[in-house]
Amino acid sequence: MALKKSVTIYDIAIEAGVSPATVSRVLTGSAKVSRAKKERVENIIRKYDFKP
Repeated sequence: MALKKSVTIYDIAIEAGVSPATVSRVLTGSAKVSRAKKERVENIIRKYDFKP
């Protein structure tokens, strides 16, 4: 039985085309992220049901 790999901030960053720091900013609610990037990251977070 293969182990399921957990999704990481790095995986989300790669798929969203942003840096891991940007994913972290979205997760912490920083205002220094554009609306488009924030929405893209949040959609991927929901897609994988990511829990930090």
